[in-house]
Amino acid sequence: MFWRANSAIERLARAPTCRWGARNTAIARSELLNYRNRMDLNVSDELAQSGAIRFRGALVSCMTELEMALASVSQENAGARLHGILPLQEMLATDGAIGTIPGQFLGPLAKPVRAILFNKSAETNWSLAWHQDRTICVKGRRDVEGFGPWTVKQGLLHVAPPVELLAKMMTIRVHLDDVPETNAPLMFAPGSHREGMVPIGEIEKVVARYGVEMCLAEAGDIWLYSTLILHASDAAKDPKSRRVLQVDYAAFDLPGGLEWQGV
Repeated sequence: MFWRANSAIERLARAPTCRWGARNTAIARSELLNYRNRMDLNVSDELAQSGAIRFRGALVSCMTELEMALASVSQENAGARLHGILPLQEMLATDGAIGTIPGQFLGPLAKPVRAILFNKSAETNWSLAWHQDRTICVKGRRDVEGFGPWTVKQGLLHVAPPVELLAKMMTIRVHLDDVPETNAPLMFAPGSHREGMVPIGEIEKVVARYGVEMCLAEAGDIWLYSTLILHASDAAKDPKSRRVLQVDYAAFDLPGGLEWQGV
């Protein structure tokens, strides 16, 4: 399903961790040993099977830069759609601190196509039912077969594309805060991305069949998952700031004159 690096983590060790080109091979080597110790599969195989994988501490050395890049964004709201922030664009590029991870799996044409900063707190604490992300953000409306319905979210145009396109996309969640079990971690059904588009009435059955895992995280962790994976989130039991930068990536252009809005 995804472009496969022969050794994704070893390639990651050669990638810059910050937009100024600093390197952090110790983290990458530690991750490589961690995955080898856990199972006799490489990282690409694990991602293809479960649909989600955690990169522990992948951005720890660049958290200050990320906080600075997001300084102009209100972090009091539940969610803010991001566009036109140059420092963030540099970090999300496939040679940047964040974008290098999805780039190893989607290939050299990978690009960020939508970014949202979420924050759950005592003031903005909510739950999210099991679902799949079904829309993409585009620059303008064109009537193309298979695309629709259309919506506008925070002034940005969105459309539901054919499932075949969603199946080729990946999403990352960059954690700015710790997310223990009490602070509403994202839940996902491992392997459910292989089901394609799941009818709403069948979602609970599919989740029951595949089971549930939690995206527990510490600040600086990155979770990478298939955009089509079934996921949900409860309200926090002990609500604290739970900021997550969520970014969709694709390695293809859209048909019929449609264009990605990008970040």
